[in-house]
Amino acid sequence: MHKSKTRSEILLVSFFFLLTLLLFLLPTGFEERKDPTSLRCRGEVVEVDNAFLRQYGMVRTGSQNLVLRIVSGDMKGERVHSANHLLGKLDLDRLYQAGDRVLLVLTLDGDRIRHAQVMDHYRLDMQAWLAGSFAFLLVAFAGWTGMRALLSFVFTGLMVWKILIPGFLKGWDPMITALFVVMLLSAAILFLVAGWNRKGFTAFAGCLLGLFCTALLALFVAPAFQLHGAIKPFSETLMYTGYAHLDLTRIFLATIIMAASGAVMDLAMDIAASMDEVVSQNPRISRSEAMFSGFRVGRAVMGTMSTTLLLAYSSSYLSLLMVFMAQGIPMANMLNLNYVTAEFLNTILGSFGLLAVAPFTALAGAFFLVPGDRSLTRKIRREEQDKPKENLTTLTQP
Repeated sequence: MHKSKTRSEILLVSFFFLLTLLLFLLPTGFEERKDPTSLRCRGEVVEVDNAFLRQYGMVRTGSQNLVLRIVSGDMKGERVHSANHLLGKLDLDRLYQAGDRVLLVLTLDGDRIRHAQVMDHYRLDMQAWLAGSFAFLLVAFAGWTGMRALLSFVFTGLMVWKILIPGFLKGWDPMITALFVVMLLSAAILFLVAGWNRKGFTAFAGCLLGLFCTALLALFVAPAFQLHGAIKPFSETLMYTGYAHLDLTRIFLATIIMAASGAVMDLAMDIAASMDEVVSQNPRISRSEAMFSGFRVGRAVMGTMSTTLLLAYSSSYLSLLMVFMAQGIPMANMLNLNYVTAEFLNTILGSFGLLAVAPFTALAGAFFLVPGDRSLTRKIRREEQDKPKENLTTLTQP
């Protein structure tokens, strides 16, 4: 049995590994525009001239003249000059000083550098270091389960980048695309973590039912709020770059499903794992008893999960909420604002998904984890155990 289980796990991991590899090689149809005359490399700021900067309160305008040394690529060691123009916007402007590492784009004319453009501070190495540390610690702590979780993490990122986003850009129906991607991600994540077993099927069934409830609520409830999908950051920019045909409102509704899917999967797995442990410790438990055990676990976990959604979404617009409080904006005006309403929808509809997934997972666990209804068998066994006691009582009575 153990060998069969290990073999099935290896086959499952191998299948999703091959699927991940295929996704990595799959073209999106929106490949990078590569200019043969340009070269990206790392650079280090050597000298900074701030003579042309102007300070206006908290912001600065003007430009910095930079001298940079190239520290990677074929042009390593060479020095170039570049100008950093500031727009007076804190979220877009970048101010450099000597010693900063930057991402450089060089325009080449043969073997000669014709122009150097500083794109931003160089962060890719730190991102790679953090990602590598996370992967190492995950595998070191969780072992084989950690490797499967890491595979599901990579698979999720590739599904979003290779399937979901290109599908939206190509005009596929956002709701159907999001549901398909979420279903596939749920299968990959839950089965890779739980294994190809009854526990995995329990979590998957409960997760799907919860996500379908979230999708139906989003479709039927959201139109009453009269929100346009352009409230999401950079949505309007997307329309101006040749994608005015996209249905941004349905994309917004699809993001609600995507955002709720993580918490829904967590809750489904928590309930399924708890029920699996209960059944393994008490093999004679009935389906009804197992189901009510799942209900109790769901009630305990659901409160923290819904609070997690509230904290996650409110933190996205914390600065906006601070502006409202600082300006003394009436609560009715604040809650009625489209940005706040959008986050309200995200939180409440996601919480409805959690509310639905708890009983669905408990119900699925009662059928998947408990092979048959043993209530009648338990009743007969109790009656048989009580008979000797009754006979003994009869014999001892005078």
